[in-house]
Amino acid sequence: MINLETIISTYKNELFGSFVALLLFGIIRFLTLKTVKRIGLISDINQMRTRLVMRYVSFGLFIILMVALILIWGVNFKEVGFLISSAFAVLGVALFANWSILSNVTAGIILFFYFPYKIGDRIRIQDKDFPEEAIIADIQAFSMILIKEDTGELLTYPNNLILQKGVVLIQKQVATDEDLEQHF
Repeated sequence: MINLETIISTYKNELFGSFVALLLFGIIRFLTLKTVKRIGLISDINQMRTRLVMRYVSFGLFIILMVALILIWGVNFKEVGFLISSAFAVLGVALFANWSILSNVTAGIILFFYFPYKIGDRIRIQDKDFPEEAIIADIQAFSMILIKEDTGELLTYPNNLILQKGVVLIQKQVATDEDLEQHF
């Protein structure tokens, strides 16, 4: 019969390493999420967008934690390698088929940190297919929701295209949250 003392003495280094990894994960996650939240407040970014970026950051840190725990516990790399390569093969096919989703999510994160325009601003996207002006109603993970002022049409514009096209600020904060909510 195996008792707790035997397990602790046998795996003392692995348990200590796991404890340190979990502690570092908690500290880094706390500081990173606090920084993202502060950037969201300073930049006056919608809370939903801030929470979405916080989920992405938490997921990325969790993946790093899992890799660290695998390395600490010395899992057989041949077995893990086979599992990871199989997962990457399936994931690669899925992402290749849906590359636009991944590029839009990545663009959404970039827009969170670097996009100079806010919800309620009137903009014009320099695109031959979309020459009209519109008001930014929402910036989501995959797309930006725009409202044409003249017709009231609700448009979705992919985030990756926003980064590829020139965007001109026509007027800041022409619409309040209450004005935008009546379109939804």
